[in-house]
Amino acid sequence: MDVMAEPVAHPITVAIERRIDPSRTAEATSWMQAGTDLATGFPGFLGSGWVRAGESSDLWYMLYRFRDIPTLEDWEQSGQRAWWLESGRAFAREVRVERRTGIEGWFDAPFATDVEPRDADGRPRGSDAITPTGPIHQPIPSAPPRWKQAVTIWLGFFPTNLLASWLLGFVPGFSEWPLIARVVVTTVLLTPVMTYAVLPWVTRMLRPWLHRSA
Repeated sequence: MDVMAEPVAHPITVAIERRIDPSRTAEATSWMQAGTDLATGFPGFLGSGWVRAGESSDLWYMLYRFRDIPTLEDWEQSGQRAWWLESGRAFAREVRVERRTGIEGWFDAPFATDVEPRDADGRPRGSDAITPTGPIHQPIPSAPPRWKQAVTIWLGFFPTNLLASWLLGFVPGFSEWPLIARVVVTTVLLTPVMTYAVLPWVTRMLRPWLHRSA
């Protein structure tokens, strides 16, 4: 008897862009932290954070991550989140929402994932059936083939590792360290560089190729 494998759950990251009344920055700061604290208590919550676009900007960005779609929607449909959104309505306006899935989020087209424009009241444009507290039910687009992802990562990692190895060669005695110590130091140094600088840049440069169907 054939047994169908259960679909693999992928972590979902949600990015939300909001416009905040600049005269109520202190309230907004407490409000954003309150939202993070509420989400922390839900099963499947993997982390969150928020940043401002700039000191004088009214654009604020919030990220939160859940284990899978069901746990994410439990949060998005919860009474706690509805109360929290309502409490910030006077000074916070949601303007864009994106979803990204797993490590493949690096390879998604920009702003192509679950973008939902909203009007001045915070409601989705062109729809009266979805409320600001409801989940976004648009499909998450598929990532490029695994082999393209592997090539992209290698193209970023090879020159970065080559440059790091050359620079570390100038550290007195580094070549005489035990192998495991050298590997630990190298990976600790290169992981954030790859994550925050090299890989995002390489994927932007290769985006047309990554998303080409052929």
